[in-house]
Amino acid sequence: MKDGVNGVALAVFIFFFLVVTVMGFVASRWRRAENANNLDEWGLGGRSFGTWVTWFLLGGDLYTAYTFVAVPAAIYAGGAAGFFAVPYTILCYPLVFTFLPRLWSVSHKHGYVTSSDFVRGRFGSKGLSLALALTGILATMPYIALQLVGIQAVLDVMGVGGGSNWFMKDLPLLIAFGVLAAYTYSSGLRAPALIAFVKDALIYIVIIVAIIYIPIKLGGFDDIFAKAGEAFAVENPATGKPRGSLVTGPEAQWAYATLALGSAMALFLYPHSVTAVLSSRSRNVIRRNTTILPLYSLMLGLLAILGFMALAAGVKVKNGQLAIPQLFENMFPDWFTGVAFAAIGIGALVPAAIMSIAAANLFTRNIYKDFIRPDATPEHEAKVSKLSSLLVKVGALVFVLTMDKTVAINFQLLGGIWILQTVPALVGGLFTRWCHRWALLGGWAAGMIYGTWRAYDTPSATQDHFGNTNLIPLIGEKGYIGLTAFVLNVIVVIVLTFVLRKLGAPDGVDQTKASDYTADAGDPGVVEKLPAATAGAPGGH
Repeated sequence: MKDGVNGVALAVFIFFFLVVTVMGFVASRWRRAENANNLDEWGLGGRSFGTWVTWFLLGGDLYTAYTFVAVPAAIYAGGAAGFFAVPYTILCYPLVFTFLPRLWSVSHKHGYVTSSDFVRGRFGSKGLSLALALTGILATMPYIALQLVGIQAVLDVMGVGGGSNWFMKDLPLLIAFGVLAAYTYSSGLRAPALIAFVKDALIYIVIIVAIIYIPIKLGGFDDIFAKAGEAFAVENPATGKPRGSLVTGPEAQWAYATLALGSAMALFLYPHSVTAVLSSRSRNVIRRNTTILPLYSLMLGLLAILGFMALAAGVKVKNGQLAIPQLFENMFPDWFTGVAFAAIGIGALVPAAIMSIAAANLFTRNIYKDFIRPDATPEHEAKVSKLSSLLVKVGALVFVLTMDKTVAINFQLLGGIWILQTVPALVGGLFTRWCHRWALLGGWAAGMIYGTWRAYDTPSATQDHFGNTNLIPLIGEKGYIGLTAFVLNVIVVIVLTFVLRKLGAPDGVDQTKASDYTADAGDPGVVEKLPAATAGAPGGH
């Protein structure tokens, strides 16, 4: 790490930060509706985004600063096992092609703003809707915190925010947080949608340059892989085993495969993913995006290789999250280092904005309106959601400033396990209503409790708790805890459904019908804008 502040890199970083700040505030007038005081406009961008805006928005949403930092950091720390992120982003698109267009159609037909709105309308259960809303909020909060961790990593490497005074040390992060909060409050989803163009352009430029320029400086890919292999062969004093490997061994293949499959199933169920999907203007926009979003998976594969390059370049850091920012500072001229750091920093702002909006929408629609103020008008909903988005960001900031970073990381890892437990109700509900609402709630509870308990009881590579993989019951192979919890969830749902139907337990009222799941914009009866107080009206208890 260079001594002092890297002035040139900092100047370039500040330039791009100012550009996206201006764009964030200008976005409030982009595609602006006559009446912007409802969640359709503030929280979903007026449901008006076409193919390319949606592509950039989803890319900015799913490929975050933490992805930029953590995926190559996982390769840097342990080798090939970290590549599970690449196949899971490939697996997820055929999966989501089958259900996302259906979710878009039924949501636009009924004016649903969140996935919990759909579950409430489909199964007539506020309790089940509340369970999914709390799961989404709980999984999203630490995810936002980790975006701020990404910004903090860049600031640390640039030499900004040092010193013993806590206020001066964290001042740059506080400024970034304040600006993010201000333009999100002002512009809603339009802000990250517009900024995503700059963010993705910068990331593609940085990765393309890095994948060409760094190997030239390091002597080619043969030398990079050879040096990385030597680094992985060194024994870890704590475990007595090699640090990692260039190729995943047979003993890790079940863990690798189940982690990839489970992560692929969960990725588009996060509230921020659903928010970006529902902001598009037609179901064909979603279908087209599932075919072109894999371009980001190509980018992710190239990004992961940077972990090998950091090893080959001799980067030494105590915190693996700093490996790639440090690689950029060591290898690039200062001005391009600034561009790379700006890509990471803006790569944090876009998803953090979408995540805070998504969490706020869940609170507003599925907690505040359902249980606190059922007569809330669309204008009041929008106001509550704006204020909630600020509180969500404050909570994330508290994670970053007052807690050990592993707390946020642990909760984010748990987030994947938790989100996976929403599959039976959300994805299953898009195709069948056979499952009983109380059985779905019971399965959700079983999966949440088992997954959280097993994760807490499982050591990770660096600490005593919150590992990702454990022995799969009956099979005896190591596998992803989230997928095991999901299987338990499904078994409980099936058994309880048979029992409850045998006992004649009452079903809730289904507000949807078969044609709703294939409806498109412009079809008769499709809600294009949220009406005064009827769209998404609460279902039964």
